[in-house]
Formats: sequence, structure tokens, C-alpha cells
Amino acid sequence: MKIAIDVSQIIYGTGVSMYTQNLVKGLLSCDKENTYLLFGGSLRRFNELKSKIELISEGRSEKIIKKVFPYPPLLADLIWNKLRIYPNLESLIGAVDVFHSSDWVQPASRAFKVTTVHDLVPILYPKISNPKLVAVHKRRLEIIKKEVDRMIVPSSTTKDDLLKLGFDGNKVRVIPEAPDISFKPQKREEIINLKRKYKILGKYLLAIGVTPRKNIERIIEAFEKIKAEYDLKLVVIGKHYTEVEVRRGVFYLGHVPQEDVPKLYAGSEALIYPSLYEGFGLPILEAFASRTAVVTSNLGSMKEVAGSAAVLVDPFDINSIVEGIKKA
Repeated sequence: MKIAIDVSQIIYGTGVSMYTQNLVKGLLSCDKENTYLLFGGSLRRFNELKSKIELISEGRSEKIIKKVFPYPPLLADLIWNKLRIYPNLESLIGAVDVFHSSDWVQPASRAFKVTTVHDLVPILYPKISNPKLVAVHKRRLEIIKKEVDRMIVPSSTTKDDLLKLGFDGNKVRVIPEAPDISFKPQKREEIINLKRKYKILGKYLLAIGVTPRKNIERIIEAFEKIKAEYDLKLVVIGKHYTEVEVRRGVFYLGHVPQEDVPKLYAGSEALIYPSLYEGFGLPILEAFASRTAVVTSNLGSMKEVAGSAAVLVDPFDINSIVEGIKKA
């Protein structure tokens, strides 16, 4: 059987990028029977995409085909998802038995079509999402509802969300995600060097993401209430951190290199993750793998993923978050 996977996302350094890379690595390491065709498109980052594909397929020389095309992702979305015109998938990469997409781009194809739906934030929370992104996701969602044969979701919560939107539950499969193997307890000297690099003084709590959905304002308010008593700092990782009000004792690191992220987890006293909505909540498992305590929401997928191994709080109640931090 020939399985095609669109890996265009692997150059962007996002959660979907990490998911796609690890999915491919995992499949190539355990499945020696089927042939895999890894393909993607980029115009400005063509060589980078080509190098990344070589990297994730390292060690596999047989039953693997790699194809990179000089087209921008926006063009693929326009042709396949908006205009719904040819070329179809087969005319681009040849005949395949299974096609997997990690970002809902669905070209016309005779193959068995599989897509991963990581979350439904733009659909469920349009007011806190980019209007263009909302429109794109609505259009793509209607296409996969009609044309995709299987949908992979990371949690039962996301499956329930799809069912409420009218999807056929028989087509949905729940396959939980897992942290990258780089998340683990770190050597003391590694953490000391990391804190020196980012000028972090003393013990700290860790927060991931600064968008409204990540609840960063309430996290900071809760931190303000306990920082003096416990002599803690708050380290925040995430793009667009300049849009958040600067507070004393809060270190905004912005986007950090991926190799530093596991060390930041392992060096923290606790991950503070009272998100308002997640399709899964992978940072919870990343913290567990790092032997770091977790304070997270008592809602949806966060509660599902964390179970009884984390301190669960009401993400809308600052005092609840404060008490959760104290317990952690």
C-alpha cells in the first residue's frame, strides 16, 4: 500500500508542525511494509522544506518517496479548498492508496482520505480568532465533512465538538497525542545554564501562550497575588508577548528555540495552564514527562488529559487559580 502524507507544515515551528514530524518519524520507524510518499509545497522556503523532509525520514532508504513542489501553501488552499479545481492529487504525485493531511487541505483524490483535526478554536470561538482564519476553517470543515473518509482527533472532547457540528461519529477516531522524547528531567547544570541565558533569577512558574484563549491575563493576576509570599517569578513563552502588559517579576521570552523548551519545563516549579479551550492540551503531558507539577483547567480536554495527576482549577476564577498554584 502507498500512503501519501502532506508534510508542508513541518517548517513552521508550530504544534501542528511537531505533530506531523513525530507522526512521520513514528510511522517510518514501525511500519516497514507500506511505501510512504512524503510531499509538500513552499515557494520561499523550498530548500528548507526539502531539508526538513530529509531530516524526518533519516534512516529510511527503502519504500519511501519524497517530493517537494515550488508552490506556496496559499495557492494550494485557493485551488483545492476554495475554488475546488484541478489538478487533483494523483496528477501531482501519482496514484496512492491513502492520503493524510494535517491541516485540512483536501485536494480531489480517489485515495482513502484521512485528516487530523487538532482543535476547533476558530469555529467554536470566532470572537477571539482572526476573521480570515474563521472563514478558512468554516470552508475547510464543510469540505472534510463531505469528502474525508476518516478524521483523527486527539481527544474525546474534540470528537464531541465534531458530533455537535453534525459529523458522522463512525468516521472519527480518537488517537491521543504524546510528548516528544526531548521532554524529560534535565541535568541540574543544564537548567542553571538555561536560567543564566534568559536571566531568570530564582524559582519560577511557567506559562505557555499569550492569546486570550490561554488565559494569560488571569494567570498574571493570580501570580500577582502569590509572588511575594512564595518568592516566585513567572516565565511566559509565546509569540505576540508584546501585546501583554509588562508586570514586575514576569519574564516574557517570546518565541524560544525548541531545544530550550524542555529545559524550561524541567526547571520550573509548575506549569500554569488554565486554558479556556484546547483540542488536547499537549503541554500537560510535556510537563508530566519533565516531572513538573501542573495546574490546569477543570474543563474539556484538559480535565480529560490530566485526570487526577494535576491540580484542576476553575479557569474563570482567579482565586481558584491562586489556590491551585499553592497546592502545586
